[in-house]
Amino acid sequence: MLAFRAAVAICLLSTWMSGASPRSGKKGWITIHLKGTPREIGRQHGRLLAPEIADGLKAIQTVVVHDTKRDWDFYRKAGRDILWPKVETEYREEMEGIAEGLKARGSKLDLWDVVALNGWMELAWYYVPALDKQQGKTTPGMPSAPEHCSAFIATGSFTADRKIVVAHNAWVDFVIGERWNIVFDIEPSKGQRMIMDGYPGLIHSADDFGINSAGIVITETTISAFEGFDTKGVPEFVRARKALQYAKSIDEAVGIFKDGNNGGYANTWLIGDNKTNEIARLELGLKNVTLERSSDGYFAGSNFPISPKLLAEETTGFDPKDLSTSPTARRLRWDKLMVDNKGKIDLKLAQQSMGDGFDTFDNKQDPNERTLCGRIDLSPRGSGGWQPPYGPAGAVQNKAADSALISKLSMRAAYGPQCGPSFRAAPFLAAHPEFNYLKGVLRDMPSQGWTEFRAAR
Repeated sequence: MLAFRAAVAICLLSTWMSGASPRSGKKGWITIHLKGTPREIGRQHGRLLAPEIADGLKAIQTVVVHDTKRDWDFYRKAGRDILWPKVETEYREEMEGIAEGLKARGSKLDLWDVVALNGWMELAWYYVPALDKQQGKTTPGMPSAPEHCSAFIATGSFTADRKIVVAHNAWVDFVIGERWNIVFDIEPSKGQRMIMDGYPGLIHSADDFGINSAGIVITETTISAFEGFDTKGVPEFVRARKALQYAKSIDEAVGIFKDGNNGGYANTWLIGDNKTNEIARLELGLKNVTLERSSDGYFAGSNFPISPKLLAEETTGFDPKDLSTSPTARRLRWDKLMVDNKGKIDLKLAQQSMGDGFDTFDNKQDPNERTLCGRIDLSPRGSGGWQPPYGPAGAVQNKAADSALISKLSMRAAYGPQCGPSFRAAPFLAAHPEFNYLKGVLRDMPSQGWTEFRAAR
């Protein structure tokens, strides 16, 4: 009987993993190829990345529990009661598959851990503040919606070949960003094949940078100081994954993002269609939604609220006239870089921009919270309502692509900050003991060079 059960288990495992490729690593990144039905993709994901999912969950728990003063059980219940009812069957099955893959590796994590993990950003920084407001509570030291990421997308007369060039770096707490190092090549049974960067256990990119086989490229930056959340809406992580998987045009991507919008993880989305060389910027608030399109221009993201109406109605405490803030300083830097390099923007310049450490307010090279390559850990000011002085956060990894790479379902990526010194945890904590709650989970994050990733043959 034991031999029979073992044989059945081996057979099931073989079925789960058919189509998946063994994981590999390069310059700080882990690459995996997932293929099949939603449940098969989930099982492959959970089994291949089980240690990283457990480790990544611990890092996120450390940050959100400390910052929001809610325990992880709160997030599990919110994922189950608020998010799960609005998750469509396909993505339910994929997350169930991740939980099954984890269990097969002996993990104690379950489905509600996986759901809370996928929705951690919209729950912690959007649902919790909305809940506090509804209940008339305040959480001392609770950060505002974080200033995540710098990005641009350009086309037409702004680029060297008049085709699309796009780049993005992810800003997040270093303890989380050190683990944001997965390149997913996903070949689903329905929809488009995708390549994207991501975090272990998430079905979406989340920071976001992705390309699909229909030639659609999608990235984003968050809207600073955003306030608002609709508990009856569709989770952002569902809409983001669905847009990358199913959109064949800018219109289709925009439609998916807007359908059931819950206001969670409110972003300015930069979208490009490699078939037409058209680009778009979708500023997706809960009440205010603005779409701009161009076949000859650029859109940049620096967490600056673009629409004056959105800024007035859906942000708290954001002063667009204050040139010393991170979003405004970086917006000015993007505009100068784009205009000064009009007609010359290419993949090389895109990569260089991810390491740009010029502070427009002090008018000098000085990597800090005001530079495209964010280094809040080096700043005595911190960053707005998100990070205190010397907060261990900023640009943790970088991605870029041009039309040629997009057409091959490929991208270039660099792990670690591309400006300033590599981050070293021990000396940092010795100098800043106020962050000792991170001891044991905060790790070194060395700067790595750029490398190319391509969908598996």
